[in-house]
Amino acid sequence: MSTQPPVPGTDQPTPSLHDPDWWRQAVVYQVYPRSFADVDGDGVGDIAGVTDRVPYLRELGVDAIWLSPFYPSALADGGYDVADYRDVDPKLGTLADFDALVAAAHAAGIRIIVDVVPNHTSDLHVWFQEALESPRGSAARARYVFRDGSGPDGAEPPSDWVSNFGGSAWTRVADGQWYLHLFAREQPDLDWSNPEVRADFEQTLRFWSDRGVDGFRVDVAHAMAKDLSEPFRPSDQDHLPLDGSDPLYDRDEVHEILGSWRRVLDEYDPPRSAIAEAWVPARRRVLYARPTELGQAFNFDLLEAPFDPEAFRAIIDENLAQASQSGASSTWVLSNHDVVRHATRYGLPDGADSGAWLMSDGREPVLDRDRGLRRARAASLLVLALPGSAYVYQGEELGLHEVADIPYDRLQDPKWARSEHTDKGRDGCRVPIPWTRSGSSFGFGPDGAHLPQPADFGTWSVEAEDGVDGSTLELYRAALAFRRTHRGGEDLTWLETPDRVVGFARADGWRSVTNFGTDPVPLPEGAVVVASCPIEDGLLPGESTVWLTA
Repeated sequence: MSTQPPVPGTDQPTPSLHDPDWWRQAVVYQVYPRSFADVDGDGVGDIAGVTDRVPYLRELGVDAIWLSPFYPSALADGGYDVADYRDVDPKLGTLADFDALVAAAHAAGIRIIVDVVPNHTSDLHVWFQEALESPRGSAARARYVFRDGSGPDGAEPPSDWVSNFGGSAWTRVADGQWYLHLFAREQPDLDWSNPEVRADFEQTLRFWSDRGVDGFRVDVAHAMAKDLSEPFRPSDQDHLPLDGSDPLYDRDEVHEILGSWRRVLDEYDPPRSAIAEAWVPARRRVLYARPTELGQAFNFDLLEAPFDPEAFRAIIDENLAQASQSGASSTWVLSNHDVVRHATRYGLPDGADSGAWLMSDGREPVLDRDRGLRRARAASLLVLALPGSAYVYQGEELGLHEVADIPYDRLQDPKWARSEHTDKGRDGCRVPIPWTRSGSSFGFGPDGAHLPQPADFGTWSVEAEDGVDGSTLELYRAALAFRRTHRGGEDLTWLETPDRVVGFARADGWRSVTNFGTDPVPLPEGAVVVASCPIEDGLLPGESTVWLTA
């Protein structure tokens, strides 16, 4: 524990920022900047809004803030269409605002992680605009993936590759060539076999590291390297082979790229951390997490799993083993900016299609909000007890549910249009979070919000939950405060437990016990540290978690 003085307004000492292994057991809070806090009143969150809320995050007890993209963008994909990798979107602030955020966070003992998007740029990026103005075979086009079309007149796409947002992964330009985009047409893919692309992105890593950034989250890390030899082979992202032979995803060549990044990140003291978003088979995930590459890779297995004891235990075992194999620490996440919030997922009937539920505006099947929140609190407390790093998505500490009834004309996610209005996309988890009980945007900003908030959002606000015994906010605060002083070791010991109960002990003897069933079970011996539900009559209620000390 650091001996540095406490941050004003708290009784907690400021953690040292010089530990090179800080990320191994960190609690990282994901901020989607456009929906976190709006200072300038334009309805869109901004960097200054994040800075304003640093004291809140300090009191919550997080170790780092992960900022989703804040770069100049036309918002074809929520900021993941980047027009300039070394600047701040004017709607969100300036580089000076960013520097102020880094300074405020570091003063509070909180590190900053930024999202980088290497697979593709915005179609408004100066490179792509130059490519459109340049002839076939030019150096400008060689930064991207331009190809002639198929068929007698080249009027058909070069291959049958499909965009992640639906439709062809190819778009034709005025001179008849086609460019590749694995996501929206406004997100042209870079060609990572081009040395100029690689050198330029290394400069981006240095640019932000020089400004004090502590780490990077690498978007779609598994898609950077591609086999572009013709004829193009089919790709199946949902069934990736274990030998790295898919033409588009999880190719072995990507690891040479990431190895070069690690050498850049190790130029700094302490070395900058990095974590891969890589939707790949579990056996392949460890490659991204090697110390010679990014060092960590997201484990999304719990995010996709049902609220089930066998599923949770199997995932925990597998991922702890993988972490040990790679030399990394495990990562745990239950919600993020791309999925339905777990307080809602757990309230839908088991096996329900959350996408279909969204398309019904949240009417079918019927959502059990109380059960969803009860399960979410239990699952979150279990996850926060695990060795490794835990990722908390903004608003989950308030128990926020997914917003399913956003009017069609207010939807922003490109999935809505690209799916021909069959997929409402991810806007429901990106609704600006509530800070106060009332107001035009519940304290998000001085006026309205860029996405509509439910009328009852004030019930779930920071103001409504602050200092309230039993609130989800106070549950998270208590759990993170205990975790901060009890992070020893990166393993656990499973306990003998009744059916549908999962329990484990950490290195210094404290235990976490989760009752996945609906009936109460006898509470194990020990002093209760924190519990997701009230404990009465010596029983652990159904769908709840408790932490115990000897």
